[in-house]
Amino acid sequence: MKNNDKTNVMRVLDSKKIKYESHSYEADATLTGEQIAGILGEEADKVFKTLVTQGKTGTYYVFVVPVKEELDLKKAAKAAGEKSIAMIKQKELLGLTGYVHGGCSPIGMKKQFTTFIHETAENFDKIFVSAGKVGFQIELAPGDLIKVANCKVADII
Repeated sequence: MKNNDKTNVMRVLDSKKIKYESHSYEADATLTGEQIAGILGEEADKVFKTLVTQGKTGTYYVFVVPVKEELDLKKAAKAAGEKSIAMIKQKELLGLTGYVHGGCSPIGMKKQFTTFIHETAENFDKIFVSAGKVGFQIELAPGDLIKVANCKVADII
């Protein structure tokens, strides 16, 4: 992959000397996470989606959960120490994070938000997250993702 083909996520990982493997597929914003896992030839449990929320206090939080699961907003609020948490509106995503829907990654957002990853990530040697662009995924060790995105591990599904 040429350097100009790399996403911001890949450049961040390169700068921190974190090993990863990039995967690309036909960009289609209508694909579900489970369909993307199938394209990658991987179990859906190993492919994670990135969700951006806002707590009752106005603070933003990022949650990384397996694609076939739903974020439990009550567990998420408890993990974040908030009374309640709600998903942000899709139209707010790009301005807030620098990423579009379907290409949001916990790595390399415009601002570092408090980030939580579901505890099952630690069950695998490698997991997949968006590489910051629709049609691109990165595969890396969960410990490396936890380190680079400063994730807190929690039961959030």
